[in-house]
Order: sequence, then C-alpha cells, then structure tokens
Amino acid sequence: MAIFKEKTEELVTKFQTHAKDTGSPEVQVALITERITYLTEHFKTHAKDHHSRRGLMQLVSKRRGLLAYLKKTNLDRYRKLTASLGLRK
Repeated sequence: MAIFKEKTEELVTKFQTHAKDTGSPEVQVALITERITYLTEHFKTHAKDHHSRRGLMQLVSKRRGLLAYLKKTNLDRYRKLTASLGLRK
C-alpha cells in the first residue's frame, strides 16, 4: 500500500529545504523511512510475504545510499535528519 497523500505532503513540508523542494535527500529519506516502517508492520502479520521483503531490502539499501551521500556532502544536514527521524547510524 502506498503512503497516503496527506502523509506524503506532511513529510515533504517538514523536511523540504525550500518552497518547491520535493527531491532533496532529506525529503527522499523521510519518504523512504515512512515506507520502511509501514512494511515492517506489514511483516508482523504477513511473515511469508517474501516478494515484499525484497522490496523492503531495496528501500533500506536506497536509504543507506542517500544517507551516505548526505553525510559525505553536508554533515550538519545529515545529523539533523538522523536525529529528527530517529535513525541509528
């Protein structure tokens, strides 16, 4: 199931860097994190859904890559993002 439109808009407005920003690493990581948490809850009831588990692993890998890029380019933005999303690194 996709993220609801209201939740997406809320995350974009919270993490955007300027008025029309929808593609910055912060926004992308926030949206991917929301999808990861949804899928994690999904697997608590559907343990044998291995096809969706593969998608989850792809999302985790993509988020890891975006976080590595952000850490390499701007450490302050990286720390602020990980603190606000509650990610361990």
